[in-house]
Amino acid sequence: MNYYSTPIARLIEEFTKLPGIGRKSAQRLAFHVIGLPIEEVEMLASAINEAKLSVKYCNICTNLTDRETCNICNDKKRDRSIICVVEDPRDVVAMEKTKEFHGYYHVLHGVISPLEGIGPEEIKIKELLGRLTENEVKEIVLATNPNIEGEATAMYLAKLLKPMGIKVSRIAYGIPVGGDLEYADEITLSKALEGRREL
Repeated sequence: MNYYSTPIARLIEEFTKLPGIGRKSAQRLAFHVIGLPIEEVEMLASAINEAKLSVKYCNICTNLTDRETCNICNDKKRDRSIICVVEDPRDVVAMEKTKEFHGYYHVLHGVISPLEGIGPEEIKIKELLGRLTENEVKEIVLATNPNIEGEATAMYLAKLLKPMGIKVSRIAYGIPVGGDLEYADEITLSKALEGRREL
């Protein structure tokens, strides 16, 4: 039995389609939206619609933008000799927040995952290779996540890129700053040992 009127039930159903939103959260969101003034609901609907219609891939790095090329690719002060390869546009934001990387990016929009039917053709590898025809790029930093799919993607890219004479590096991983050794699992500790450096 449906306890809600059709418009409310439909709104709840649409909210449950969002990642991380279960039925209870969807109900809370639906009732929150219903309680908003009509102007705020219209602004929310307009923002969703505008984002969906105007956001596209950057012509260069495939990051999300509302222009032909994103702000990072338009920044001539950045180091053209280095490209950091990430899985997702959110990873670009995470890297930029460190204020440590001053090169350019390339967003793959996924990782190789045979179990999910995602091969190299389904992510933006061809676009990355297309960027390497000029001799400006000297290093590729592989910043995929340290899980099975991220590692497989990094290894695949390294095998493609090394014969081109480009330095290929991988971001370090291991114990997070502020973390305790006793809470780290064996894989994390072994990766931390592998990536150790001299002080």
